[in-house]
Amino acid sequence: MTNAIEIKDLAYKFKNSKCFALNNICANIKKGVITGIVGPDSAGKTTLLRNITGLLVPSSGTVRTLSLNPKTQKDKINKLTGYMPQKFGLYEDLSVRENLELYSKLKEIPQKDIQEMFKKLYKFTNLEAFKERLAGKLSGGMKQKLALACALLGKPELLILDEPSVGVDPISRKDLMSMVRALSSEHTTTIWSTSYMDEAHSFDVCIVMNKGKIIYCGKPQDLGNDTKNFENKVIELMGGYNKKDSALAKDFELKKYDILYPIEADSLEKKYGDFYAVKNNTFCIKKGEIFGLLGPNGAGKSTSFKMMCGLIKPSYGNAKIMGEDIVKNPSKARSYIGYMAQKFSLYGNLDVLGNLNFFAGIYGLYGKQRDEEIKKVVEVFELEPYLKQDAKELSLGFKQRLSLACAIMHKPPVLFLDEPTSGVDPIARKEFWSHIKGLSQRGVTTMITTHFMDEAHYCDRISLFFKGETIALGTPAELIEKAKAKNMEEAFSILIERSKQNEQT
Repeated sequence: MTNAIEIKDLAYKFKNSKCFALNNICANIKKGVITGIVGPDSAGKTTLLRNITGLLVPSSGTVRTLSLNPKTQKDKINKLTGYMPQKFGLYEDLSVRENLELYSKLKEIPQKDIQEMFKKLYKFTNLEAFKERLAGKLSGGMKQKLALACALLGKPELLILDEPSVGVDPISRKDLMSMVRALSSEHTTTIWSTSYMDEAHSFDVCIVMNKGKIIYCGKPQDLGNDTKNFENKVIELMGGYNKKDSALAKDFELKKYDILYPIEADSLEKKYGDFYAVKNNTFCIKKGEIFGLLGPNGAGKSTSFKMMCGLIKPSYGNAKIMGEDIVKNPSKARSYIGYMAQKFSLYGNLDVLGNLNFFAGIYGLYGKQRDEEIKKVVEVFELEPYLKQDAKELSLGFKQRLSLACAIMHKPPVLFLDEPTSGVDPIARKEFWSHIKGLSQRGVTTMITTHFMDEAHYCDRISLFFKGETIALGTPAELIEKAKAKNMEEAFSILIERSKQNEQT
């Protein structure tokens, strides 16, 4: 089998950086196989992909992509390559069809071939019924499929996917894997960077990176015969995870509240025209409980979160936080909440200290109290070296740390965490959950959404959401038993499919 990519002694250093982002990289990637790249934040995964495509020029060493030199033959490589960047690279104010038309022009695809190509891509991605919908109105899974369709225009020999599954539900991730497998059978070479260990374990070849170097290259099954063993070995290769008690929880003193259910939802609904985003949602969450909200993209999870936090008004029903009605007394109810939004909602042009000061003020912390709380979170989350760095320049793992720090400075009894670990590496996820479990033991009540099925086991109870409604509620073990499944990911797929079938009958 011949090589699609040949890399020898590759080094890359960003301008004004003291360290090499890539250091003495040597690797050969075979044609027609799916090669995964995994590693912690700032390992060099995206930098490596950009050197392969010619978007970045190596500081030293050589890269050959499809027998071409990216430094001098970048345009030829672009015509033979489909590149799906992080966050998909879609134009959200254009429709599905218009995005495809734009990318076909950028790739200089002959006009006579476009309609037949679109027809095949619509069928391949199941987007035919949504071709006039704005990309910004698509669910995460559908955006993922559209981004893949744009990357596949021109039938590329090389497909590069940079974290394509971030924020996407397990069913959509399986669909993407099936589509890429089908392409592989047609001899397309795929390079796929990911933070999902189950994905990485299923690839033909896996490259593990850390601190700009390749620390493993080979079959993932040689590291572990199942996903859990594979993940543990990858973590070990990265330097290991030092399990310890949460320093955040240790110093977290919660005021005493005599409330059994800090979070309550009663017949909560949100309707847009004739469409129910959330329908008849009722639940109570006990003090100190970690309550998970799981479901496919577009199921209504984030809408439920925003109603519970008072960010959008319910069409019907009500919610209470610490006994306060979120509609009648929104300011009082919100004062009890720490909220961590999807993609972290930090102010990118403010430095780390500026973000901490801003959110401290939002939550009513001033003067000496503000300074003391900022000092504590800076120490706990090891933010000292980054205080003068703009938030937008932080790695994903440190954005996560900063976002959680901003959410808990005012010692809230209730936490709302909307997909807080999307795109974060396994070690950072374990550190994050050590804090959440520690806060739970201190009496903090947490409601969380996640697409990592292994994280569902950290939850005391789970509400499985589909098309705006709860279709299953119970402990992880109860949901697995209800689905007669082997694990939570399988239970998720079975219960969603069962709900679809019930809807049809």
